[in-house]
Amino acid sequence: MKHTTLAIAALAIISTSLSAQETEEIKIEFPKPMFIGTPVPAKLPNLETPDPSKIIKSFTAAKGTVNLAKDKEVTSSDPAPIIGDLPLVTDGDADGSDGCFVELAPGPQWVQIDLGASTTIDKIAMWHYHKQAQAYVDVVVQISDDKEFKTGVTTVWNSDHDDTLKLGAGADPAYIETNHGRVVDGKKTKGQYVRLTSNGNTSNELNHYCEVQVFGVPGK
Repeated sequence: MKHTTLAIAALAIISTSLSAQETEEIKIEFPKPMFIGTPVPAKLPNLETPDPSKIIKSFTAAKGTVNLAKDKEVTSSDPAPIIGDLPLVTDGDADGSDGCFVELAPGPQWVQIDLGASTTIDKIAMWHYHKQAQAYVDVVVQISDDKEFKTGVTTVWNSDHDDTLKLGAGADPAYIETNHGRVVDGKKTKGQYVRLTSNGNTSNELNHYCEVQVFGVPGK
């Protein structure tokens, strides 16, 4: 019995060691805070109370995890943005300065990233315009292998509490944008395309993106 116990303990140590070797800490690179002017009071029924302790600054993921979205093709429901160009969404820079964000038309709009291949997604980090203290409305993040998002769609974030977008009612909160953005759990969903939808913000009806990063191991 003693030998059996020792063997089990040894296997546990080996397993723990292998697990440590197979994962690594991924740190999110945040831009500088940029709040300016007087914040417009945000009034949404599902708006969360800001809690700095809940900011995700890093996460543990499989070894080899990278930002799969870097410099990948971006398309949109608004192919001609009011401000900026769509490649800014995946240029790796989440800064909120002028010239670093895309402004899309009013009402429901989406941006979509083609990762180039179907891959298991660990986390998605997104930054809307964070130079002003405002919340974006009806934010939905979806993953699919279908470019048209008609089949095989998995929703990993949904703050559309009353199903305005007709994509299903969501229980996730609306939140005030900051330089920390929002890190969404990809739930190990496999897909080639990531689509992010919003429906204006609490300051105006426009939609903005500074950056979207999609984390996973290439080819897995």
